[in-house]
Amino acid sequence: MAQAQPLPAGEGQELVGAVCTQCHQTNMIQNSSGYTAEQWDELVSTMVDFGTSPQKATIVDYLSTHFPPDNKRPATQVPGDMQITFDTWRTPKSGQRSRDPIEAEDGTIWWVGQFGNVLGHLDPRTGEMKEYTLPPNALPHSVEIDRNGNIWYTGNGNGTVGMLKPGTEEFEVHQMPDPNARDPHTALFDENNTMFFTLQNSNMVGRLVPSTGEITLVTPPTFDSKPYGIKMDSEGTIWIACNGSNCLLSLDRDTMELTEHKLPKPGTTVRRLDIAADDTIWYVNSGLGYLGHFDPKTGEAEEWDSPSGRGSHPYAIAIVDGIIWYDESGVRPDMLVRFDPATEKFQSWPIPSGNIYAGIVRNMRPTRDGDLLIHQSSTNRIMRVNLD
Repeated sequence: MAQAQPLPAGEGQELVGAVCTQCHQTNMIQNSSGYTAEQWDELVSTMVDFGTSPQKATIVDYLSTHFPPDNKRPATQVPGDMQITFDTWRTPKSGQRSRDPIEAEDGTIWWVGQFGNVLGHLDPRTGEMKEYTLPPNALPHSVEIDRNGNIWYTGNGNGTVGMLKPGTEEFEVHQMPDPNARDPHTALFDENNTMFFTLQNSNMVGRLVPSTGEITLVTPPTFDSKPYGIKMDSEGTIWIACNGSNCLLSLDRDTMELTEHKLPKPGTTVRRLDIAADDTIWYVNSGLGYLGHFDPKTGEAEEWDSPSGRGSHPYAIAIVDGIIWYDESGVRPDMLVRFDPATEKFQSWPIPSGNIYAGIVRNMRPTRDGDLLIHQSSTNRIMRVNLD
């Protein structure tokens, strides 16, 4: 990874370096679109609660002076006939990096705040929110609901997966049996209530049987393939995206045997995938800026240019009523993209983050009534996209 360049000299430089790098590197500032003073004020307010401290004014003045509006990564919007609307809720704890919202059976929404080390619950009918503090250093990457309605998180920072005990604010925690299994990432539950999950930087895939606590870990054939997104097809085969190599993985749930399926383009990396009704795989080629389709029966892959080009970094993906939805995270504003496989036509919309466009959507999931749950982790927003 390229090192960030030094921040420009000026009043506030040291303060910005000290405060902002508690959570992220300075290249996040340098690679931003730049903002007005009012926009920087709004953005930093989602990250740090300054209260009445004068530090905020100093930071905002420095950032707006040295990083004014200058979009280095412009998006390409594709017009079309479909109309959508966004419902937005800002999460309570500043700087939490809210992410991965999922709808429960009662219509409420659960999310995790990775940097804030919280599990959150939202009633979209009232806007009421509650946050649960997770065990120290859990740093949750995702949240999943099991077949009994229990809420689970992946402890990306401390090598655990955990469940919120019903009716309490306590957690049942399962530690990885291998110290090299450091970062549980994304999970799902099968019909037997067995959890399957990825561990990106540990280069592993795991299985947890909650009733016994037994955890099994396996390693993909390619070094540093970085297992990321995970889905299950109608036959019960688990499919996994490789964020470090040009491959998809399939997993036999019983034997835990992994099979690698190579994708054709060198430089391909896949953040996430979803599975169509015919059990073919739709995936985002994050590394090269494509939307892809893989047929497990033939082994053939087909790809389409994402509207904003090679640097668009498609990230999250979901299929709703046969339509492919994904986001372009590498441009500003980050775009929500619709693709109709029947016509091979795109349409896209900028994703709002209040009065700024700071991104990003890291996962998306359908609701029970055919809408879409997304988020803006940089500005602590949980969002519902109404697909009217």
